[in-house]
Amino acid sequence: MNTIDALEPSLVWKHFAALSAIPRCSRQEAQVLAHLGSLLDHWGYSWSQDATGNLVGRKPASSGREGHPTVVLQAHVDMVCEQNRGRGHDFSCDPIELIVEGEWVRANETTLGADNGIGVALMLALLEDHKLIHGPLECLFTIDEETALTGALELDPKLLTGRILINLDSEEVGHFTVGCAGGTTTWSELPVGSLPPRTTHGWSVFLSGLPGGHSGVNIHEQRGNALKLAERLLSALEASGPNLWELAGLEGGDKHNAIPREALITLGGEAEGGAQLKKLLEQLVPMWRSELGPEGVNLAFEVSSVPRPATVLGPDGQARLLGLLAVFPDGVQGMSKVVPGLVESSTNLASVRLENGVARLMSSQRSSVASQTALLNRRVSAAVALAGGTSKHGDGYPAWTPRAASPLRELCERIYEQTSGKKPIVELIHAGLECGVIGDKIPGMDMISLGPDIQGAHTPQERVHVKSVGLTYELLHHVLRAL
Repeated sequence: MNTIDALEPSLVWKHFAALSAIPRCSRQEAQVLAHLGSLLDHWGYSWSQDATGNLVGRKPASSGREGHPTVVLQAHVDMVCEQNRGRGHDFSCDPIELIVEGEWVRANETTLGADNGIGVALMLALLEDHKLIHGPLECLFTIDEETALTGALELDPKLLTGRILINLDSEEVGHFTVGCAGGTTTWSELPVGSLPPRTTHGWSVFLSGLPGGHSGVNIHEQRGNALKLAERLLSALEASGPNLWELAGLEGGDKHNAIPREALITLGGEAEGGAQLKKLLEQLVPMWRSELGPEGVNLAFEVSSVPRPATVLGPDGQARLLGLLAVFPDGVQGMSKVVPGLVESSTNLASVRLENGVARLMSSQRSSVASQTALLNRRVSAAVALAGGTSKHGDGYPAWTPRAASPLRELCERIYEQTSGKKPIVELIHAGLECGVIGDKIPGMDMISLGPDIQGAHTPQERVHVKSVGLTYELLHHVLRAL
């Protein structure tokens, strides 16, 4: 029977299926938090929330273990809400449609929400599991991790008494994360003006087929940024015939931590413009596929006739926007001098929208070195300023620096090797994790991050490996018993 109900551990998948039926995009977590509170009440456990909405459920220790150290399990309740074009999924009310496909679980053309729903489900299963042997547990469910780590940044430290924390937001079984990059989100505005079009027709170009992905985890894979390709198309159009084309609209991306995989361009042109666009794209797309390698194999374009735009950018505004997009930093900006193969610094041109004569850009800058994050912020601000715009940087979040000595890490390594017969991989990652923020707010916290195999996070290709979920649950049983 190839259904969620047939998967093991049944408690984990029961809770994951229930979570998948509840809307929980970032900043829309009220329903899922109410669901968690209802479950904790049903089980008879105490729980509380801080002013931000973070929720902690407390499970008393097993008999005879009341004096053992309190362990904090932590995951975030929100998810990245992305879908394929034309899917028509309403994340505010439609349940995620789960599909069991061989050894994997995925969704029907939307993000799955295994990041971090499978971590939440693991915690709920441990709370319900009467076979678990453990000391006192505090299960911390944070909000709005995907947008701005709001829950962690505004966490009331008084919610927690434990000083041992296991974060369940990692995405590769047998890999233990002990450090991560810090970062900042930047919002920029470039006034570009608008005026009535000179041209007589409207055309659109839709670029699609890039894999996208997590701007921290996948940034080193050079998966291609649809907004960068859109700029190259527009610049090629300008070079092919100045004043023949007028830019009316450009949009792509909407999450700071997702690499844009699609872009929609709206143009003013002439009646024969469709054929010209197709001819040019038939030259450019094979070249881009060759540059991108395996990551560009599905790159595609669609040219359509649309109504004549009401307004377009003037020559000056168009030139300044294309110049900014051409020089805007994107991708890996530096490799670590300490950890071989680790990305130290990166930027992600995450979103562009043309609205009422203003180009609005969003980007994220990450680095494991705080001074490099500041430098990247300055580079972004300088590029925008030279084009005539302004930038605003978010407060950002700190890097997580690994402890030289960590009893928790040593215990997890030893138990994983005993139970699996394999040595775990202990690593630092370029993505941001809430551990850095929580550790900054609660000094002395011994932390580790682990989880099952998740692929394609932040994209509609997201999927989670069934067996690895079971392995993670078994590992948590052993670790909690040993602690």
